[in-house]
Amino acid sequence: FRPKNSMNRTGLPIRQQLVSMADDHYKIFSCKLIPNIPPERILGVRLPDLRKFAQRIAGEDPESFFAGAGDETFEEKMLQGMVICYFDGPFNEKLALVEKFIYKIDNWSICDSFCAGLKLPLKYPGEMWDFITPYLQDQREYFIRFGSVMLLSYYVDETHLHAALSLLDQVRSRDYYARTGVAWAISEYFSHFPEETMRYLHESSLDDQTFNKVLQKIIESRFTDAKMREEIHALQR
Repeated sequence: FRPKNSMNRTGLPIRQQLVSMADDHYKIFSCKLIPNIPPERILGVRLPDLRKFAQRIAGEDPESFFAGAGDETFEEKMLQGMVICYFDGPFNEKLALVEKFIYKIDNWSICDSFCAGLKLPLKYPGEMWDFITPYLQDQREYFIRFGSVMLLSYYVDETHLHAALSLLDQVRSRDYYARTGVAWAISEYFSHFPEETMRYLHESSLDDQTFNKVLQKIIESRFTDAKMREEIHALQR
């Protein structure tokens, strides 16, 4: 993704176009949502505007964009992820872009948006399962977050239920966004498979903080009735 002077058909550098799209009020809002990113690295471009820009780039000249995309701001990284999602290239070529981009993820917003837009598991479920699962066995915060959010986005089904819970149960991390990603994923499995996931929770070897975060998310879910909330609350460590 170098050098850093990427342009599209407007002739203007990508960064300059992003600055022209920025909203100071939205920047303030974004800085509060993503506190681990320094304010000077957030321009304040709204996500719908970024998506439209990414679609245009993907339809014009994505290869030139990938060759020159910069990483200095939140929006430049987010834009890269979106263009990869919209990129209509061969599977192996797209997967190589995905693999490189995962190393750049440094906050929950880029991670979760990227996972939501990356529809490859819908077309290549087996290949993407094999690609995703090693990230859950890593120690890096956003590798684990990526793996967890991909599971809850595309693999909450009976076929993958037990394997997914087993993988999530083995995660050991002190990092907040890794733990919350794991908890979110398990709570999604609970909402679709409450009996099976309840049996898992009784045997879970998750650390106490992650386990209690799972319970909190289940209790807060609109799909959990009053009786189930009582049962879940009783499991708290």
